[in-house]
Amino acid sequence: MRIENESSLKIEKNYWEIESLKAQLQRHELYERLKDKEALKKFMEWHIFAVWDFMSLLKSLQVKLTSVSIPWNPAPYPSEVVRLVNEIVLGEESDFNYTGEPLSHFEMYLSAMKEVGANTEMIEKFLKTSDFSLLPESLRNFVSFNLDIAMNAEPHIVAGVFFYGREKLIPEMFEGILLGLGEGKKLYPQTTYYFERHIEVDSEDHGPMAEKCMNLILKNEQEKAELLECSSSALLLRRKLWDACLGYIDS
Repeated sequence: MRIENESSLKIEKNYWEIESLKAQLQRHELYERLKDKEALKKFMEWHIFAVWDFMSLLKSLQVKLTSVSIPWNPAPYPSEVVRLVNEIVLGEESDFNYTGEPLSHFEMYLSAMKEVGANTEMIEKFLKTSDFSLLPESLRNFVSFNLDIAMNAEPHIVAGVFFYGREKLIPEMFEGILLGLGEGKKLYPQTTYYFERHIEVDSEDHGPMAEKCMNLILKNEQEKAELLECSSSALLLRRKLWDACLGYIDS
């Protein structure tokens, strides 16, 4: 009974922290600065890393919850979970881009960066070397946390960070970014399409699917408390990243 009570208290505390951090991220002053082209370029140079490690979290779920080994064996989780994860992967890894061609969302974002003239050197070097010293501290902390979750955490924690730290957060956060772009929405059609596409897909499809997947694999209240705690940490690191990015823009 004591363990159950402790888990319930942790759940309530972390729910409150998640909602508080989510609200801070939705109204962050960073978005208002994106009307300026140079600010937008700098933002995208950092934000591409969140686009990239999102895919690592998603592929971690695919590895942990479906069957990707050879020789093949049935997945250890219900087929409904397998289908949910694979459908999200399909949409994120091979969606239709601005011109109607199949492309991953990461590659769409790279194209959008080139559209606005953002520098892609840091992400390209990082992908070749995995050298974290290339990254500013707040960006390094954010990416390191998410990669550690993707590579080492239990499936319920990965699912929680993926839902609360990404799919639940992204639609309203990206609405703030689009509002900040202002007239830039007309000047940068690929960039605008990327954010609009995520608002549509994540709010209507991937968000509900990620939440259902998370709930299906949860075993008990203790696991729920654990995933909420890690999700709160993920959101805090995102807020610190946005704060630091604002400082980078002003530098």
